[in-house]
Formats: sequence, C-alpha cells, structure tokens
Amino acid sequence: MYYNNGPLRNAYALINPSNIGVNFLKYNTRYKRRSFSHDGDLSFRGKALFSTISSDGDNKRIECDVIVIGSGPAGRAIATLLSTQSSPNDEKLNVILADENANEKWVPNYGAWRKEWDAIISSYESEGVKGFDESVDTEWEVTDCYFGGSYDIPVEQRMRLEKPYLRVDKDKLRDVLGGSYSILEKNHISSAVGMNVFSPSGSLVVNENGCIIKLCDKNGDCSVVESKLIVDCTGHESKLVTRDHRTPFRDAGYQIAYGALVEVVEEEENSSIGPYDKKAMTLFDYRTDHIPTDEVSSAESTPTFMYAMPLGKNRIFFEETSLVGRPAISFQTCKDRFFQRLKHLGIEVKNVEEEEFCYIPMGGPLPERNQRVIAFGGANAIVHPSTGYNLCRTLMGAIDLSKVIKTEFATGVNFNPGKAAAQAYHAIWNPSNIRQRNFAVFGGEFLMKQNVKGLRGFFYGFFRLPVEIWAGFLAGWPGLPDNVHHETWFGRLWFGLIFIVKLPPNVALDLALYILAYSINDGIALPQSVTPFFGEPQSYQYDKGPKLSYIGDVAAKAEARKMIQESKIIKTLPVALKEIA
Repeated sequence: MYYNNGPLRNAYALINPSNIGVNFLKYNTRYKRRSFSHDGDLSFRGKALFSTISSDGDNKRIECDVIVIGSGPAGRAIATLLSTQSSPNDEKLNVILADENANEKWVPNYGAWRKEWDAIISSYESEGVKGFDESVDTEWEVTDCYFGGSYDIPVEQRMRLEKPYLRVDKDKLRDVLGGSYSILEKNHISSAVGMNVFSPSGSLVVNENGCIIKLCDKNGDCSVVESKLIVDCTGHESKLVTRDHRTPFRDAGYQIAYGALVEVVEEEENSSIGPYDKKAMTLFDYRTDHIPTDEVSSAESTPTFMYAMPLGKNRIFFEETSLVGRPAISFQTCKDRFFQRLKHLGIEVKNVEEEEFCYIPMGGPLPERNQRVIAFGGANAIVHPSTGYNLCRTLMGAIDLSKVIKTEFATGVNFNPGKAAAQAYHAIWNPSNIRQRNFAVFGGEFLMKQNVKGLRGFFYGFFRLPVEIWAGFLAGWPGLPDNVHHETWFGRLWFGLIFIVKLPPNVALDLALYILAYSINDGIALPQSVTPFFGEPQSYQYDKGPKLSYIGDVAAKAEARKMIQESKIIKTLPVALKEIA
C-alpha cells in the first residue's frame, strides 16, 4: 500500500509489469477533465484556451504558462493550486498536466494521521480547494504497535497510541485535485545529460523566455509545448533532474513492501482479525515468532514489519514492509514473510482483492542548483528520509511552491524563468528545511544499520516520547502539526537528548557512537542541523548569474579610449578597448 503518511513509507512507487524500474505511480482517473482532443484543440472550461495551435511539421505546437509532467498526487496538487484562484487578485495560470497514464487508476492506498489531514483540509480551503474532508475512506481512533520479543517485552504485548489514523479515499482525492488545468496524455522523451542540457537534441530546450518540450504518446503522436516553466513530478528517479553531487551525500536507501487487500475467513462479530483489533490501525508489528527456524537469522538481520488496516466486515489491508535498506530487500522475501505471518496468526485468506509491490527511494542527494526544470514530489526528494512519509509533506509543500510561482508570474513583463525556477526550489529546500532534512537523513542511516532487536528498542523508546514530539518528527515539514518542535537546531537537539534516554542501553550506546562516527565521516551536515555553528547549507535562491567577465575594467578602458582619441600615433582603436554595447 501506499501510505503517504501511512506507516513509515508514504510515497511509494508501484512497480507494474509495463513500467518496471519506473518509480512514479500509475494513476487513475474515472473520467477525463479538459483533455486535448485529437485535432490538437485545447478547451478550458468550455472556452478556447489558445486561439491557435501552430504546426511544427507533424508535431502539434501548444503554449501555456506552466506544464506539469506527471499525474500523481504531487503533479495534480501543484497543477490544481496553480490553476485555482484563492482570491480575486490571485494569479490563475494556464496549466497543462502531461502524462500518458493520466486517465488510469491510482493504485496506492494512502494513509495519514487525522491531525495532519485536518491541517491539509484547512490549508487547501484557504487556497480555494475544497473536498479534502470528503476524501476519507476509513478512520481509526487509535493506532497499535507490537515490539515484543526483545528487552523483556512479551511477544503478545501491544503498545497503543492514542492518536487517530485514517485511510484516504484515493479516487475522491484524485477528483479533489481535478483543478482547472488541462490534460495532455503524452510523456516526455528527454533525459538530462547535464544541467539544463537534454537528449535527444531538441527534445527539451530552455531559453530566456521559458522552455520548449516535446511529448509523445506510445503511438508516436507528438506535441511540442512552449511553456514558461516546467514542473517535473515524474517520481524519485526522474530523468529530467540532475542531482547535487558536490555536497557530501549517501546513496538512497529503499523501502520495499508487499501488500494485499484481502478478505479473510473470520466471524464478522469478532472484534479482531487475529491479534489485530478491528477498531485500530496497526502501524508496526515487528514480531518474528512466525519465522521458520532456518530463516530466523535472515529475518533478524533484514527485518520487516506488518502493517494492518481493518476496512470493515472481513476485509483488511496487510503489508509486509522493509523500512529502509541499502541494497533493497527482495520483494519475494516480503511476500513470503507476509503469508508466513498470517498463517502463524491463524488468519486464513479467503480472497485477494488487490496486490501492491511498493518501492521508494529515501534520502540520497538533493537536486542540483540553478536548474530550469523544477522538481517536485519524489523528483525533489521530498519524501521523509527516515520514515518514508510523503503524501502530507507533498500536499503541504505544493502550497509553498504554488505561492512562489504565482508571485513570480505576477511580475508580468519582468517575469524571469530562471529566477522563478530558483525561487521555486528555494520554497521547498530553503536552508532551514535542508537542515531538518539532514537530521532525518541521519536517522534513516541509523535505522538502516539496525537488526530487528535494535528496531524494536528504537521504536519502543520513540513512541514513549510525548506525542507531540514523536508526531512532529514523523510529520517533518513546515505547516504540518507539531513540526514546530523540530524546525530549529535547538528543537532537534532537545529531541535527541530526551529520546536517547528512552532507549534501551545498548541501542542508546549504539546511537551515541554512530552520531560520532557519522559526524566524522559525513562532514558537517549533522552537527549543522543540531547546533548554531557551521553556518547554513547552500541556498537555492536566485543568483543574478556570473559576473560578466567580458565587461572588464570600464574606467580603465574609457580612459584608454580618450587618450587614443587624442593620440597622433594610434589611428585604430584596439578591439579590446572598444565600448561594449
């Protein structure tokens, strides 16, 4: 399942047979909205958006303010916000959303903490987008965890979190993010070979006015779109975005999961399915008593957990998940453990309604600065680096991004696409957000090296913190509830200090030693995130560009020209001293 703000892995990319290796989601749309017709016309609320579409050979030529590539939650959120007026004075842009799969069903199951979803509802209503309150499928008042089997915690012991959780209705969410944009069912054909340089030649070109991009469908029917800005929402492993390899980084870790929506053989009047209370969402079940003896060593060194969402009657969504690993754990391993666990718990599957194979990179380098293609969502590494949460972070980040883009368009004839792109990146990755991300990247690296005993101890201590502290860490994004506790270096330092004393002694010692080793081996990122020292991370803000070296020393050259004009010997002004227009 895709728990964008589900258990720790909300941002998954579904692997499907026709798109192996691509990590943006296959999306569903029950019906088309404002789509391009086959003759190239583009309609916008019943009116022609553009008076003419010129032809470029066999390619249809279209113009717009912003083209969004990718039709998942990130793409539809930013397209909706940019094409919606939150007030009469607000900019309303001509937006195209391009994706050959734009009218296919969204596969992931999305989950969120109720408190975070309420913040999303309020924030989007203030932007003129309503309906998030109706996009809830199921809700649970409590959330359960199982960390038994280590540190004298009985295997059957349940940790109950008094914090409501919900399952998002993915079809209604998609409809809410319908916006006033238009849909072009074509994909880009470009790959970045350097910053702002793309192959094949001419498939994507940036200039002082904006961008020109070629998009094609599977039948080879192509369109050329001229746009002031491109927003890339094609997922974590985007081909359009180059990465910052100058700033020290570690490669991404990977969250892998096998999930299934099943109908089980169970008396409907029972209050639980196996050990899982029907009135609770189970976030973690890290027990390993279901593992065969000859597989125990592997299960302990490469741990997975079960996630469970009871959906009424005898239907329940289960998912066996590897939190984060490098290299990624095998999908088959997750599937095998999934059914081993259910069999051990006495849960008999009557029917499998849906299957999911979830893959999500976590951490890794941020996008390179000064790019003209604006990465967003997975393409901009917005996923939480130590949990995998993504949906609510993306939805909230889309608001910040849209405001900056609209502000830049409001400059009118002075619109500068290079500045707009830089400010858009800065809206997501300003130095404060980078520092908070760096802290979470460290967390992901620590979790990646833990065996099942270490993870049980880690999360058992984590969830014994005050709820606003652990909830704020899981949110991890400005504007989401309780994130205020983690937005400053002091807040993160305080979190670390009160957290480490909650841990079992051996886990606490391991964490302390890893802090030291990580700080020595990985540079200043971690110390910078928890102290006022070491300055700020490099900003994405717009730089007017390199100083024009060809101008030279204007005063010296002016003096030389004057003296040459007065000279009786030199008749021709040297090229180097000519005045530059």
